[in-house]
Amino acid sequence: MKVLIVESPAKAKTINKYLGKDFVVLASFGHVRDLPSKAGSVDPVHDFSMVWETDARSEKHISAIVKALKGAEGLYLATDPDREGEAISWHLLELLKERRAVKDIPVYRVTFNEITASAVKNAMANPRQIDAHLVDAYLTRRALDYLVGFTLSPVLWRKLPGSRSAGRVQSVALRLVCEREAEIEAFVSQEYWSIKGDFLAPDRTPFEAKLTHLKGEKLDKFSLSNEALAQEAVRLAEGQTYKVSEIERKTVKRNPYAPFITSTLQQEASRKLYMNASKSMRVAQRLYEGVEINGELMGLITYMRTDGIQLSQEAITQARDYIGKEFGGAYLPNSPRIYKNKAKNAQEAHEAIRPTNMALTPEKVRKFLDDDQFKLYELIWKRTIACQMESAVFDKVAVDLLSGDRLITFRANGSVIKFDGFLKVYKEGFDDKNEDDDDDRLLPALEEGMSTALDKTEANQHFTQPPPRYSDASLVKKLEELGIGRPSTYASIIQVLQDRNYVRVDKRRFIPEERGRIVNVFLVKYFPTYVEYSFTASLEDKLDDVSDGTVKRLDLLQSFWRDFQSTVNGTKELKVSDVLDVIDAELSDHFFPILEDGSDPRKCPKCSEGKLHVKLGKFGAFIGCTRYPDCDFTRQITSESEESDGGTTEEARDFENRPLGKDLSTGLDVVVKKGPYGFYVQLGEAVGKEKPKRVALSKGQDPMALSLESALDMMRLPKSLGKHPETGDEVSVGIGRFGPYVKVGSKFTSVKGEDILSLTLARAVEIAADTSSGNKELGKHPKDNEPIYLAKGRYGKYLKHGKTNAPIPKALDPESITLDQAIELIDKRVSTPAVKKPRGKK
Repeated sequence: MKVLIVESPAKAKTINKYLGKDFVVLASFGHVRDLPSKAGSVDPVHDFSMVWETDARSEKHISAIVKALKGAEGLYLATDPDREGEAISWHLLELLKERRAVKDIPVYRVTFNEITASAVKNAMANPRQIDAHLVDAYLTRRALDYLVGFTLSPVLWRKLPGSRSAGRVQSVALRLVCEREAEIEAFVSQEYWSIKGDFLAPDRTPFEAKLTHLKGEKLDKFSLSNEALAQEAVRLAEGQTYKVSEIERKTVKRNPYAPFITSTLQQEASRKLYMNASKSMRVAQRLYEGVEINGELMGLITYMRTDGIQLSQEAITQARDYIGKEFGGAYLPNSPRIYKNKAKNAQEAHEAIRPTNMALTPEKVRKFLDDDQFKLYELIWKRTIACQMESAVFDKVAVDLLSGDRLITFRANGSVIKFDGFLKVYKEGFDDKNEDDDDDRLLPALEEGMSTALDKTEANQHFTQPPPRYSDASLVKKLEELGIGRPSTYASIIQVLQDRNYVRVDKRRFIPEERGRIVNVFLVKYFPTYVEYSFTASLEDKLDDVSDGTVKRLDLLQSFWRDFQSTVNGTKELKVSDVLDVIDAELSDHFFPILEDGSDPRKCPKCSEGKLHVKLGKFGAFIGCTRYPDCDFTRQITSESEESDGGTTEEARDFENRPLGKDLSTGLDVVVKKGPYGFYVQLGEAVGKEKPKRVALSKGQDPMALSLESALDMMRLPKSLGKHPETGDEVSVGIGRFGPYVKVGSKFTSVKGEDILSLTLARAVEIAADTSSGNKELGKHPKDNEPIYLAKGRYGKYLKHGKTNAPIPKALDPESITLDQAIELIDKRVSTPAVKKPRGKK
């Protein structure tokens, strides 16, 4: 008997069918150990040695693997084919070595880019050893992220009460969002006018043209800067006759887009399907791990975390066969289209994201997939087919219409699709369309010298627009362009910014919260190097060099830590008042915008003598009068939802209902309403005695921030995630009377602190198996060598040391608290214990 280990139970079930009775296939349920969330987990003094911790959930899975290995003929580590997957295999092997479970058992590493019978069997026939360079790259990245987070975050807590945390990559992404918002606020709109002419061809066919020359001079965008100039242009144009003076015709080919990589899939899923990066990856994971088709589990797409745009020969052949059969030879190029990029590391050597079998068209698998799975699979399938099709051919035409006095010119642009080619199957979406784009306009048949009649002239007023806020798609695209992050990290980078309440999403665009702006100012001012785009990108390149073996792990870590520690040490003498002065100055235009009446925006509205200034309280920043305590005027900066980490806003307190939009599948309105027991989402209205579907909002969900996408996801609850890998019971998630839950068979388990819409089958099984919250040890107290725990009670999390219980200040994130901070709070509690009043006495 041989043992094969994968990451998820869904994948284990699929692969088990391919390997047969000679194999036991088990799941590790993701990472089996991690760095403890406390000081000292990475030790720069001793060659950056790392302390790893295995939690209770993982212990159960490790024990099952150890048990299965007794008498086994071999161990095959088949975790995902990327840096993270290589790390999980390494962790597994290290743990099994510690327990002497693989002492006399050969160990192999196998990877497959798709979960199909042929791919799995081919991988088993070509095993290898764990790639030490990839593991080194993983260890380096984890050490860097830990050192930045656990070194920089305490600086934030001390200097900026109310802030959450800082991260190596998340802080750079935050800077992007904040800088874009600053551009928008500083933008001064400029007026300009354009002149449109409605012309008639000799056969009376109407068409449009734009004024390009006036009085013999070419007009630029701002030549007609006001209405008077525009109306004068209209007057001059309308008194003329026009002939076609010149026609430019050219044939243009548009080639198909390369097949999907992680970033482009996330971008297109955002544009076309309104899925954010996290959701598109969750859905893709299900398609990759396996879906039951006609009673057989099969992976429908290749691995979804990749930078490679190349396709296998088998995939190209399948796609070309389908194109020739379904669309004919005109749509099939003479030779296959080959897409290549220069792979900087092993991760980029992976194939593009594509269907595992092109014959499985979206229509054939529709009934086996839920709506999200079908839409994403259809997107991937169409993109892959299109990438092997003929180019689209356009006839582009530009027609100049010259006035009789030869001083005025109108130009009409248009294009005709001569051959649709790949556009028959797929057309790429866009983030922000150019309002001046008229290439898709059709023009009548015109010849040089023809007379055309100007039927009507129209002057249109325009104002320049600020750059658009980042969407999920455009932020991922920008991160990719800058070389920041990697395929597996884009979704988590964006999610962390939202989880920390540094940004919010409005109309599918990111807006920085005040807390995020303040943290960004602090980092840009005092840690400029570490939020520089070029620095972060170069660090990513160096991590790739570690994975290639061209740079040593310790060399990179030592170089980084030396400079970083020096920068951190430079902030030790920094006063909070100095930080406030910087924030006040940098965000002055934002906090104190110029008033229309020209009065001083910093003048205190209460006492009229003091000046308004940014101040800090234990819950964060606020605006206060400089004459305090004589004047107690204050103005809140952070929103209520920021302060309470997801509580309802003041606007929501007087809330009756909030329409979100329509559910396109039913045509019914989706509305957030408030009832006697709180807020809920409702689909449609009551019809007779039939009540509309309603789903309650979870505690902490802000009804004013809920998007249509999230509401529709909630309306699909309860939702089945699949079968339990061990018992075969149905596993589902939903929101009930007492909040979110996981249901396995008939057993319900409450879910706390997790996004119910994001739960995977593997995570749901873990939650159901381990319902106890438990206490997390932060380390030992130096005075008595007794442990200090992060415990959870009825009113939240607190510190526990022996018989001493210490509350955690709201300014500190309990999950990020360090051992030093915990010791300080425990000692303070011991020296000033809580005083209990005798019962019955006032």
